[in-house]
Amino acid sequence: MLAILNTFGLSGIDGYKIKVEVDINQGLPGYEIVGLVGTSIKESKERIKSAIKNSKYQYPILKIIVNMAPADTKKEGPMYDLPIALGILCASDQLPVDRVRDYVVLGELGLNGTVNKVNGILPILISAKQMGLTKFIIPKGNEKEASFIGGIDIYPVSTLAEAVGFLLGEVDVPKVKVQDFKDILHNTEVHNDFKYVRGQSIAKRALEIAAAGGHNVLLIGPPGSGKTMLAKAFPSILPDLTFDEALEISKIHSIAGTLDSRMGILTKRPFRSPHHTATVIALTGGGRLAKPGEISLAHNGVLFLDEMPEYNRNSLETLRQPLEDGVITISRLEATVEYPANFTLIASMNPCPCGNYGSSTKECKCTPQEIRKYLGKLSGPLMDRIDLHIEVDNVNYNDLRIEANEEPSCKIKERVDRARAIQLERFKDSSNYSNSKMDDRQIRKYCKIDDDCEELLRFAFEKNNLSARGYNRILKVARTIADLAGSPDIKDIHVMEAISYRSLDNKYWS
Repeated sequence: MLAILNTFGLSGIDGYKIKVEVDINQGLPGYEIVGLVGTSIKESKERIKSAIKNSKYQYPILKIIVNMAPADTKKEGPMYDLPIALGILCASDQLPVDRVRDYVVLGELGLNGTVNKVNGILPILISAKQMGLTKFIIPKGNEKEASFIGGIDIYPVSTLAEAVGFLLGEVDVPKVKVQDFKDILHNTEVHNDFKYVRGQSIAKRALEIAAAGGHNVLLIGPPGSGKTMLAKAFPSILPDLTFDEALEISKIHSIAGTLDSRMGILTKRPFRSPHHTATVIALTGGGRLAKPGEISLAHNGVLFLDEMPEYNRNSLETLRQPLEDGVITISRLEATVEYPANFTLIASMNPCPCGNYGSSTKECKCTPQEIRKYLGKLSGPLMDRIDLHIEVDNVNYNDLRIEANEEPSCKIKERVDRARAIQLERFKDSSNYSNSKMDDRQIRKYCKIDDDCEELLRFAFEKNNLSARGYNRILKVARTIADLAGSPDIKDIHVMEAISYRSLDNKYWS
């Protein structure tokens, strides 16, 4: 007898429909699975066999053939155990096939028949809903992340027996209750607050601009000057996540298996800080299954690269495409996928191997050749994609000991939120939501400047040998500074400040 069930697979962050066809015939006992399946699916035979037996059902001692269509798409992972097991029960007349035909089924089976949590449920549910599918059977462990998708019926099960009992109408499985994203948002104590950072007013101002417009920042200065502390405090002034942003981030983390199953969705913007020994694949994503890497896990959040020159040169160069396009394409033999990678880059570095070059208080012991070699680890095209270059010098003793009333993050965040609200209104008819992502057409429309501003930019362009990209990025930063000031027009003071954040090229890299 032939049984056909629905399940889903993943390609990047998008799901696609898979039909599980199970045919049982007379002949020598055997189990064959076809349809371009990976090793983890081929190994499911023993898991499924034990799960059926230990759930008190009959495993047919006949010729079993399982086909997973479409046959030209690679399929991996253990999430197909439950639909295959239900297909075998349907094909062997232990479960009416019409009871399961309307459901999308997903789940990994344990040998005792338990249904275990799987990765990628959230993007699958969203894609399936967009295709018009409305009924789902999923593992109990994925209940939380499924609870933020409304308009569909989701039934979480703990065991194979519970799934069969539910389909037969013998067991009551309550539908997943839809949660409101606003109900789980709550204010938590900020541990890395700008009020704990002494001095560094210029760096704080630059980070405020970066948060308001989504601009990339490079902090350069001697060891112990507070670069890492500033970077770690940066998320405390970022705008709150919208529900759409939270869903998009959570989809990526669900695929990667890093989503907290207790919350089911991310409520804070990601802050990813990979070690400088991270490989190209760790940063960009990839591997046999083309999983997302640190660049994508930082989507709609922050990617912090501490001591940037210590990273592998090839790893750093992979940042160029996502910094420009907001996506990263991973091409592998078995798959080519595209992941979102719209993040704010915060990088820090010493100005030389000893760290004291350019310091006002300490002497540098490095030779000019050593300094050039160290700074040369960052390519010109990569530096050109960083909007704000900030020098962070050592603080003095009085700055550390005097109880100054440093501005807390909550006050800075209020100004950032007002500037972002202006941008959201400005870009309401586009997919853009921040000044840093403006395209050429939007720059011409929203970054108009008068003759005085034009002269300032012309002088900076020629003196600093700016590229066309550098010119556009100065305009974007000036637009953000104007938004923070509540000015509808870009004025000369805004342009001057934006230019000042691109002046370190001449000091360190000339």
